Amino acid sequence: MTVIVLTHCPVGLRGFLTRWLLEISPGVFIGGPSARIREVLWAEVKEYAGNGRALLAYSTNNEQGFEFETHDHKWHPVDHEGLTLIRRPNEQGESAPAAQKQGWSKASKRRRFGNR
Repeated sequence: MTVIVLTHCPVGLRGFLTRWLLEISPGVFIGGPSARIREVLWAEVKEYAGNGRALLAYSTNNEQGFEFETHDHKWHPVDHEGLTLIRRPNEQGESAPAAQKQGWSKASKRRRFGNR
């Protein structure tokens, strides 16, 4: 099983994919092509996506039962001890640690110091 999801891609690319896959929702294509055809389709998607984004997911014989690839997504697949997970960038950028508020919460202050 192969699934390709397109976002903001040219209409011609969607037309090309309908030769091999079924479009079940706008920009969502599903089908069962061979591995060779899937690789050719993915290469065409990456070449003609323009400013759009694309995601490819396909079934395979691994622990998760599937693999996926992304093209021009902010979210990237990352291998973590044999499992593929998605890394989402945080609000300040990929390398910046998440800002944590320092000090006690208001509820904690009330419990600790009484109702002042």
